[in-house]
Parts: sequence; structure tokens; C-alpha cells
Amino acid sequence: MQLIAVNRKLDRGPRRAVTLASFALPVLIWALVSYVPFLWHPQVEITQSGSVSYFSEGLLVDREVFDREYDKALENETALPEGKPANPVYLPAPHEVATAFVTAFTTEPKRRSESWLHESLWSSIQVIFWGFVLSSIIGIPLGILAGTYDFFSRLFEPFIEFFRYLPAPAFGALAVAVLGIYQAPKIAIIFIGTFFQQVLVVANTTRKLDPSLLEAAQTLGAKNKSMLFRVVVPGILPDLYRDVRILLGWAWTYLIVAELIGTSSGITWFITQQARYKNFDNVFAAIIMIGILGLTIDLILAWLGRRLFPWQKETK
Repeated sequence: MQLIAVNRKLDRGPRRAVTLASFALPVLIWALVSYVPFLWHPQVEITQSGSVSYFSEGLLVDREVFDREYDKALENETALPEGKPANPVYLPAPHEVATAFVTAFTTEPKRRSESWLHESLWSSIQVIFWGFVLSSIIGIPLGILAGTYDFFSRLFEPFIEFFRYLPAPAFGALAVAVLGIYQAPKIAIIFIGTFFQQVLVVANTTRKLDPSLLEAAQTLGAKNKSMLFRVVVPGILPDLYRDVRILLGWAWTYLIVAELIGTSSGITWFITQQARYKNFDNVFAAIIMIGILGLTIDLILAWLGRRLFPWQKETK
């Protein structure tokens, strides 16, 4: 069977195998770098300090430093330091990150003012939810109007085209000044980051509606309101749903920036604190959790989309 062919889908078995490989290959590379000493391992983990006063068991030093001190000890005929190849502290091994998936939820924060991981995740989910829902409530109708009527297109899109190039984080200080220091400015950044793109994407999707549907409705005497609600909106629903799935991913990309505004909270604060304590296994675990959570939501939405629009050709 030919695995690579133009405009031809793989069979179910090979598709699943290739999908699994897309995740397995990065993990394999990560494992090789972590467990095979001669691949990288630019540092040495001290197991015996020997005669080197500032060496201690478990200390990570650059290989050049270890070699220099080893040569000095050898030259002076003193106790030789011992060590094993190691990666920097910011690159934990896969098994350490896997362990952190459990311990991050069960380890109590070092300070009372800090949040547990599940509390941080819940805070971030709320920011994403409200920012994206508010953006969709306003952005989708505006996009449909702009894509359907030239009047609204000329009224909305020129300014939106300008505004979408302005970076959302630039409005952080203004959002705090207007909305306070808690969750509201974070939600505002998610809103700004997705709303203007959303209007343009939805407008473009609306314009792609088959013109023959509009012509048939006009022939049957449909007026503006009927054309909009009984032809345009039903006609674009499957593509609109797919757009929303994609735009939700954009909202997640603004999360890290949004949570740095105002009071520190959410998964970003957890990652920042764990990095400060050099618990990089927790940092990796938290980052991967964001990816898993986002992918899970997308898969649920994809499954729901297949139930809502069974007549649509499957694209994945």
C-alpha cells in the first residue's frame, strides 16, 4: 500500500499508526536525549566530591568545570571527584515529568498564598471560557453581517483590519486601569486577542456560501431577514463550527500573556513559581497538561461536530 499519495486518504489502520507516531517520535527523541549519555548530557552530576571543596553530591556542573577540577586533583595526587553524565536541570527526563503529573496535584504549595495545581487549572479554564464566549457572542454575529451585507463589511472590516495588528498584550496596563487587577483584565486580553480575528474569519467563511443557494432563495421571494436566518446562517453552520474550534486554540495561546496581567493566578503563575524553585519537572508537566486539556476539548468538539453535522465530509 502506498502511504504517500496526492489527495488520497490513508486506511484506518495506517492512519492510526501515523497519528500515534506523531506523538511517539517527539517522546522518543526526548527519551534518547535523556537516557543515552553520549547524545548530549553537557553536564556532570557529582556522585563523589573527592578533594574539590565546592563539589557536593547531586550538584550539577558543566563538563568543562568537572574535567578541570579532575585534572587538578589528578595532578596534585588528591582524591578524585566522581560524577555521571547529566542534562541541565531545565531538561528533566520523561519519567520525572510523568511522576510530576501525580505529585504536582498532591504536593502542597510552599506558601499559603499560592494555589494548588488543580486550582490554577480551574482559574485558567474560567479565563479562557469567559474571554472566548464574550468574543463569540459579539464577534460571530458581526462576522456574519459583514460577510452577508456589503454595508456592514465596509462599516466594520476596515477598522478591524487595522486593529487586529495591534498586539493584545499592549492593552494590559489599560485593562488593569479600567477593569481592576483580578480576572477581568485577563478575560479582556483573551477577548482582544480573538475577537478581531474572529470577525474577519467568520466574515470570510460567510462569503464562501454557495451563491446558488442565495439565488434560489431570491427566486422563491425570500427577503433580507429570511435570507439571513433561513439560508445564510444554516448554510454556514458546519464551517462556522469548524472556525470556532480553530479560534478557541488561538484563545489558549493568549492565556500565558493574559495571566501575567494584574494579580498572579492560573496555570501561568504555577509555572512561574515552579520555575523559580527549579522544579522543572512540574513546569513540563503543567505545560503538557495545557496541551492535553486543549486537545481533549478540541476532540470533544470534533466528536460533537460529527453528530451535529453528519452530512459533512470528514476532514480528519
